[in-house]
Amino acid sequence: MFTELYRKLTDPFKRSIRNKLILTMTFLAILPVIAMTVVAAENTRSSMEEEIMETNRANMNWASIYLGEQFARMNNLIYSIQISDELHQYLALNQDAPAASRFDEQKAVFNMLNSVYYSAGNYVFGVELYLKELDTLFTFNSMESRIRSVPNIPEAYHELFEQHKDFTIINDPNDPEKFHMTRSMNRFEDQAQIGAISLEVKWAEFNQTLELLDSRGDYAVYIADSSGSPVYQPNKEIRPSAEALEKLAATTDSSGFIRTAKEYVFYHAIDPSGMRLIKIVPSHVINESAMETMKYGLVVGGLATVVSVLLAALVAWRTSKPIVRLANSMKGIQLIKDKEVVRSGRVDEIGLLEKNLHGMASRIREHIRDNYLMNLEKQTAELKALQSQIHPHFLQNTLQMIGGMVYSQKPADSYKVIRALSEMFRYIVRAPDGLVPLQSELDQLEHYMLIQKQRFGSRLEYQLEVEGGLSDCYIPKLSLQPIVENAFVHGLEKKQGEWKLNIQVVRLNHEVTIRISDNGVGMDQERLAEMQTRLSKLSKQGDRVWSSSTSIGLVNAASRIVMHFGPAYGMNMESEEGQGTCVTVRIPCHTGGEIS
Repeated sequence: MFTELYRKLTDPFKRSIRNKLILTMTFLAILPVIAMTVVAAENTRSSMEEEIMETNRANMNWASIYLGEQFARMNNLIYSIQISDELHQYLALNQDAPAASRFDEQKAVFNMLNSVYYSAGNYVFGVELYLKELDTLFTFNSMESRIRSVPNIPEAYHELFEQHKDFTIINDPNDPEKFHMTRSMNRFEDQAQIGAISLEVKWAEFNQTLELLDSRGDYAVYIADSSGSPVYQPNKEIRPSAEALEKLAATTDSSGFIRTAKEYVFYHAIDPSGMRLIKIVPSHVINESAMETMKYGLVVGGLATVVSVLLAALVAWRTSKPIVRLANSMKGIQLIKDKEVVRSGRVDEIGLLEKNLHGMASRIREHIRDNYLMNLEKQTAELKALQSQIHPHFLQNTLQMIGGMVYSQKPADSYKVIRALSEMFRYIVRAPDGLVPLQSELDQLEHYMLIQKQRFGSRLEYQLEVEGGLSDCYIPKLSLQPIVENAFVHGLEKKQGEWKLNIQVVRLNHEVTIRISDNGVGMDQERLAEMQTRLSKLSKQGDRVWSSSTSIGLVNAASRIVMHFGPAYGMNMESEEGQGTCVTVRIPCHTGGEIS
């Protein structure tokens, strides 16, 4: 049963390349879209997570600074009591001091406490001054102001004295909305604890800062002790998990971030209180925020998947249509076979094409080979014909110039021009058609430039510089003259004023660089880009590298250099409109003459 079902499902794909192509294209279209959608969704969630983390880190930093300033302000109140003259004078009294003097000093201490209390603001409920050596406790608040003798250390000060601490913050046992901030008073000589100063403070003083950190209302924000356990938390509905408290207790850094299974925990030290500011963000908050953005990406991804499936099916159908049509038309074709057909065993359209086209392969190869040889011979003949020509306009102008010189100048001058033209013809006709010595090509240029110099006189300034030996350097015949002709036709003849043409030949190790530059009209960037593209693609167009022009053009010359020396060498062009053009030719140097 399962075998039959499997056969029915797979048989349409075995017998039709169209069905195979549709299925393959569908998978190729869907899988990248699904993968990109998943990656985009995850990146969105990660970006949202990183944004929330960076925001909370920054908020925790400024909040802890602000809370630290508030605690520092309370410390300053305590320090103002410690350094007050009234307290020092009271401590300086002897046990035998008169009662009147003791009463006056106590009154002065009460006045000082009164001043501190009213200058502190609404967040301070009371001030206490405990003098251990004198067994005296001063209390000043809105309800009372008294001094009493305490033979034992008050309970609120046990932790400070028994554990020899300098500073404690303890919640009020009777009112959780208050805490006592107590600092020890130490003797300067031996640092022994002689007393303590305590402020009774409202936690509500910090509510505004903590509420800003809990803008959504579903975060846990609280002030904790050094181990991370909550000391004050306005919103007690969300409590830190046991895992978060355990990891907080193990941390030693002043600020940082902890990730647990269900929450993100941010912490920052509150200096100089020795306490910590803690913020706990549940994981679902970040996931919910990310989902708001992710759902739009998922919708777009779903639509893209549907469109991709439809396009894949359409492309597969249209792509396979000519194959199926060709397969149907090939059913009636019977070609003579030169050897036995080895079939792959496929039963679809490809198998049919394989059977019939195998016999055609040898005949097609033979036809291609014959056609290739014919084209190669034709192209070779065309190239040799081009090499055997001199530009007809140049020849016409030269002969007209010689005719005029016969009547106006000395015979010797006319002879120089005639001899130069004769040498040019001899070089074209007698020099080998392949590679020629670079020096011979430069001599040919000298003959050409002698004629041009005679034509244009002082208007033309020509200079040839050669650096390094060229005895073993070869170049395709008539490679440089087309470049120079190009400089005259497209650059100099369209320019008013003085013409300059410079040819610089530099040899460096086994490579020669030839730069032919003019001060002509140059070319615009669009035309320059077109020429540079043509020159750069010559190595990829070896089947037809020459043009159909009747003269040897710039691209023809570059093509032959690439044909002889490979794509590593060739020609490059630089030009600026109104400034001129520079063509650079790079060829290798080979010892032993012409390259085969």
